[in-house]
Amino acid sequence: MNAIATPLNLCLKNIYELLGEQFFIPSYQRGYRWTSIQVSELLDDIWEFSQQSAADKSAFYCLQPIVVARRGERWELVDGQQRLTTLYVILHYLEKMHLRRELHEAYKKSLYSMTYETREGNAAVLQDIQPSCETKDIDSFHIARAYEVVAEWFSKRDYNENNQLLATLLAKPGGNQSVKVIWYDLSDECVDNDYAIDVFSRINIGKIPLTNAELVKALFLRRSHFPEERASLKQIQIASEWDAIEKQLQEPAFWHFIYKGASAQKYETRIEYIFDLIQDKKAGDEPYFTFHKFNADFMNNKDVDDLWMKIKNYFLTFDQWFRDRELYHLIGFLVDCERNVAKLKAQSELVALTKTAFKNYLRDEIRKEVNCQLSELEYDKDKPQIKKVLLLFNIQTLLATKEADVRFPFDRFKNEQWDIEHIQSQTGITLSGPAREAWLVDMREYFMVGDLCKEPKIQQFVDKINQLCAQVKIDDVEFTTLYQDVYRHYVGEDIPWMNELRNLALLDAGTNRSYKNALFPVKRARIIQNDMRGIFVPICTKNAFLKFYSQTSSDLRYWRKSDADDYLAAIAKILFDYLPEQGERND
Repeated sequence: MNAIATPLNLCLKNIYELLGEQFFIPSYQRGYRWTSIQVSELLDDIWEFSQQSAADKSAFYCLQPIVVARRGERWELVDGQQRLTTLYVILHYLEKMHLRRELHEAYKKSLYSMTYETREGNAAVLQDIQPSCETKDIDSFHIARAYEVVAEWFSKRDYNENNQLLATLLAKPGGNQSVKVIWYDLSDECVDNDYAIDVFSRINIGKIPLTNAELVKALFLRRSHFPEERASLKQIQIASEWDAIEKQLQEPAFWHFIYKGASAQKYETRIEYIFDLIQDKKAGDEPYFTFHKFNADFMNNKDVDDLWMKIKNYFLTFDQWFRDRELYHLIGFLVDCERNVAKLKAQSELVALTKTAFKNYLRDEIRKEVNCQLSELEYDKDKPQIKKVLLLFNIQTLLATKEADVRFPFDRFKNEQWDIEHIQSQTGITLSGPAREAWLVDMREYFMVGDLCKEPKIQQFVDKINQLCAQVKIDDVEFTTLYQDVYRHYVGEDIPWMNELRNLALLDAGTNRSYKNALFPVKRARIIQNDMRGIFVPICTKNAFLKFYSQTSSDLRYWRKSDADDYLAAIAKILFDYLPEQGERND
């Protein structure tokens, strides 16, 4: 989806400043459709805000953007009709309650007006709202229903409380606590009706809200921030540098080493992540927290060049980390462990901290993440810890290969949802339906490779598989018997170390699902095939299945206790500098 053009006229307006204005609702807008719940929630929010301490007179409750374009004496309402209509209904009710003359004398202004290109009757409806049971069309019904909700809400409060909410709603600029809207003026850009329709569509299709990034960009590009003779050049400079930063942040390898989110889609414009870090936005903060903080900076006359340089320097720190192969891996690991990247940045900027000292600090933090005994880790109870250990094992293996500029792909690790997989398959798994059929096909395909089927025992397995595959419905007893016979042939009896770290590796979610019930030789064959086809396999996972760590085993078809012990010893050796002193488990 294309970005919405950034207007240069953007500000916060008190509701008071909208009084007396004329708004025109064009034909491309739908009718008023706010529900009773939405109306009452808005009133509840404003009331709760009005009850807060009045110590901070600059505090305000902010509604989502009102997008407008000047059309002569009127404002074309490109977006925000639902909010503006609801506010009108609330003010209309209070006006009737306080008498028109009383309200006019108090605020020296009349209510704003709303007229319509189509549905012309709505303007009259707003002037004289009737009970919902007497309405003749759907728009009138929703307006009337909103009015009834407003009336019911105020009926539960006394005269003084009603006055208090009215005072909050219509507080003047520079006064006490107030209600504001983000005023998004497209007049300079919106030269024709087609442009307004295009903006409306892009805002509303899929209910895409205006982002903090778009609003902050508008703040930085306002001409009033620069001397007139330099305004155009400064706007071009900031816009160009913005695009360069955003382009780098859109690179998957760069983005995923500094960001761990449930979904990368949280930041459609990724420079917003840097804005949030700078303004210390937290999970519970309201949606436009970051914009409000930047707006406050500008209102306090902070220099635009200084603010923009702060953003650039923040990005450049990330860029320097990314270009340093060791920092890339150390920081990428800690970010995946959900460490606060802003705190890591603050630590890197301590005056007395050299790059070497900063790397030592990062290693100390990593040690805290893997402070465990490897031999005591169990699949069922220690999965998060095991995942950290295996991730660091892969990272340190790559870092140990100094002559090759190979990097761990944090983007694939997160997007492909890598997880823990058993090297030797688990026992006691009950297969049914498609899982049985897949297991039979996998085993037959494996047995038919090379000279395996010449072995009498393997030929017996192949014959039995062919019999079961020919059945319309696979016989439960026959399948279970075959499954157990094949398992005993390759694994033996149940093994006590099945769920220990020595039998676990990292694989992406897709591969993991397809391998889940496969025996070691089948998994090994598939990993070799994937590697030959250029499909990425984590280096330590590949090494384990290729038996790179095994010191004594010669038969590649089996994963024995000795292989598992050698694998665990290799993990301990590679991670020696990070792990606490390791004791030996008594098996």
